[in-house]
Amino acid sequence: MTTTSLLRRTTKSSPTISSLLSLAISSFSTKCFVRRTASLSVPTEAPPVPKKIPFTVSTHGITRQDPYRWMKNTDDTDFVDYLQRENSYAQAFMADTEALRRDLVSEMKTRIPEEIFTPPERWGPWLYRQYIPKGKEYPLLCRRLEKVETNWLSGLFRRGEEEEVVLDWNQIAEQYGYVHIGVCRVSPDHNYLAYTVDPEGSERFLLQIKDLRTGLLVPRLEVDGVVSLAWALDGVTLFYTVADENQRPHRVVVTNVQSDGRDDTVVFTEKDSSFCVDITTTKDGKFVTINSNSRTSSEVYVVNADKPMADLRRTHERVPGVQCFLEHHNGFFYILTNSPSNAISEWSGEGYYLTRCLVEELEASKWQIVFCPNDDVVIQDMDMFNDYLVLFLNKNGTPMLCSIDMPVKAYMKQMDDLNPWYFPLPADQCSVAPGSNHNFQSSIYRVVLSSPVIPDTIVDYDVSRRLFSVVQQERGVIGNSDSSTSTPWYPADGSIENRGQLDNRTSEEQDGQLDSRMPKWEGLSDAYVCERQEVSSHDGVEVPLTILYSREAWKKSESPGMLIGYGAYGEALDKSWCTNRLSMLDRGWVIAFADVRGGGGRDFSWHKSGTGSSKQNSIQDFIYSANYLIEKGYVHRHHLAAVGYSAGAILPAAAMNMHPSLFRAAILKVPFVDVLNTLSDSNLPLTLLDHEEFGNPDIQTDFRSILSYSPYDNIRRDVCYPSMLVTTSFHDSRVGVWEGAKWVAKIRESTCDDCSRAVILRTNMNGGHFGEGGRYAQCEETAFDYAFLIKIMGHHNNR
Repeated sequence: MTTTSLLRRTTKSSPTISSLLSLAISSFSTKCFVRRTASLSVPTEAPPVPKKIPFTVSTHGITRQDPYRWMKNTDDTDFVDYLQRENSYAQAFMADTEALRRDLVSEMKTRIPEEIFTPPERWGPWLYRQYIPKGKEYPLLCRRLEKVETNWLSGLFRRGEEEEVVLDWNQIAEQYGYVHIGVCRVSPDHNYLAYTVDPEGSERFLLQIKDLRTGLLVPRLEVDGVVSLAWALDGVTLFYTVADENQRPHRVVVTNVQSDGRDDTVVFTEKDSSFCVDITTTKDGKFVTINSNSRTSSEVYVVNADKPMADLRRTHERVPGVQCFLEHHNGFFYILTNSPSNAISEWSGEGYYLTRCLVEELEASKWQIVFCPNDDVVIQDMDMFNDYLVLFLNKNGTPMLCSIDMPVKAYMKQMDDLNPWYFPLPADQCSVAPGSNHNFQSSIYRVVLSSPVIPDTIVDYDVSRRLFSVVQQERGVIGNSDSSTSTPWYPADGSIENRGQLDNRTSEEQDGQLDSRMPKWEGLSDAYVCERQEVSSHDGVEVPLTILYSREAWKKSESPGMLIGYGAYGEALDKSWCTNRLSMLDRGWVIAFADVRGGGGRDFSWHKSGTGSSKQNSIQDFIYSANYLIEKGYVHRHHLAAVGYSAGAILPAAAMNMHPSLFRAAILKVPFVDVLNTLSDSNLPLTLLDHEEFGNPDIQTDFRSILSYSPYDNIRRDVCYPSMLVTTSFHDSRVGVWEGAKWVAKIRESTCDDCSRAVILRTNMNGGHFGEGGRYAQCEETAFDYAFLIKIMGHHNNR
């Protein structure tokens, strides 16, 4: 499916502030945090106090004061000095957790295999895999050529040549002191690797071309701001997109990788600043697609990959709210779209349905309708192959995958008329991520399954025979250090009569043996509980809440817990397997995930009902989820923490403003909390794109809506706030480092002296939005976060 990697900060009428406050839990609301926990140690010195420069802004008749606006100038030496003083204070605050952090890091590292590798995936004559060597932080992309040769005695046989390293992240980290690889694309003939690298965390990616025959980089003019890549069929013509000064991908350029880049040609420019440009190739490699996307609309152009300098052809003209994503198969373009259609009586009017047209009829006013899903099923993605189409579906919040034999006929009213095969999946709350699946001719489709209690599991689905096999599962934490756990091939229904299908095995499955028993999806459900509950929110809407805890360590109404949320851009909250969480679960902690409106996981209305003027729904969903955990006894009513990342930090920050006593602690990571000021500054990256998600403050109704919840603008005076750990990154281009700094400064200014001592700011002076460091460095960061929560809750020894 052709989707853009849009840059992200990752209805009922809104209730009045007075009505919101009436819902607050009033326990310990009049007592300062520090006095509640006599054992909490804080530094003897006072927290840093930044300078204040008066600044007044008036919008739509409302005047606001912002004395910390000066922090937006990251070149100001006073600001850098302030961040460094905050880092010193944070380190002093956490000094008494040093032994605890060592223990946590040790626990986390023991769960990480010394070596990590993915099973190889065939692409043409090559077998590709990723591999993290012993003692290394980052992966290597490797490959091995498998040749088919003839021997006069034994006939055909396969001989594997020595493995070679295509790209080593560790070498790049040594070169720059930081590593962030954006995209990697191998040329169709496997002779070149094009990739992008961010050397400092600002997400201004440099384009690099490596000749895989020599192992050397191709010398050429430096190009930065490169976002996406796509190869033409000749293996030397490369399309790439370039970002403008606001980091919006807006231009498509074509280069010959054997040249020095001086003659690179611009073939497309997107002038609308609310649209980003993304490029890719169709799965069969025959077309390059140029996709111009806003948050809610899209327009697709195509060019023949064997004639890369030919004129672009456009699909339908862009229409507000209409999106389309295009693939190619055997002379037809297959298009997922949500374009309004009167030709589908069964269609609900929301979500995607599948259409097609002949290649030469792309610009035609009407496309052939293939099918539309049932009302309770949402199509989220598609992946095209020579003999089948894979559809990623969601049914009432539950992920599903199915394959449909290709080619298909139009018009099949229901998807079931196409005889789909639904891939067997675990019953647990499972996330499904596709593997690389580069080989267009393959009958094997690879996915990675994961859940809060199922370690990452790589599964191959043989679409032609409708069998599946567990290829690999992370096993170190469930009693087996061997991560290679290939199982027999299983039929979907476990029936004996499927044995006959074994006669048609391909060479890729020669070692597979069919077993009539269904496999047990191996996980940790014997030791840990993963529940899915439905929470009735402020307007009666049921909000999914996933709750994770240890069967042995959890104690009803006594355990501490953390509530995690995101709720933006239609992105599903990540609940996949994470070994680091075990350190908290084994100490009796509850970890809960609130799938609030504004995020993904349900139908498309779920996202819409948490955007713009309906953003309060997201916040209320989060608040009601917190209350549910307390009222049902999952957590101690005074020991609940809130966690939010990037745009998800709006949830805990706004909730604390409305109900300061609801949470005991909060962690805000690279937090988008100065919402109103940021959305009012069109010179910042993402601002114009985010107007579709949050609203445009230039519009009075949007301004008042944003002002009603913007965390920085709603901090309350003379009220005790929870303890807080706020993390920022100096080179963050998505959420400015000043947002977290301004939030902390204003919280400190507004709350009592005792509360302000338990609010700490920690800034990564080298990294960007996604931090830095590999698998071991991430343990250090997570251990710091967990140690902060354990310290605040006073649960040092609960293990």
